[in-house]
Amino acid sequence: MKDLLEKIHAEIETFKVEADSLTEKGIKAAGARARKSTLEIEKLLKEFRKVSIEESKK
Repeated sequence: MKDLLEKIHAEIETFKVEADSLTEKGIKAAGARARKSTLEIEKLLKEFRKVSIEESKK
């Protein structure tokens, strides 16, 4: 679970950097990277939900 949380935090940080590059610097390629990051965050959060439900059943 701890490893999963670290991955989530790292991916959120990646999203922040790319989204800032898009909005503040106008780097259009950063928009694509930010969108890709949101897909990865979604996947990780679904995994977190699954793992946390299993943990709460113990």
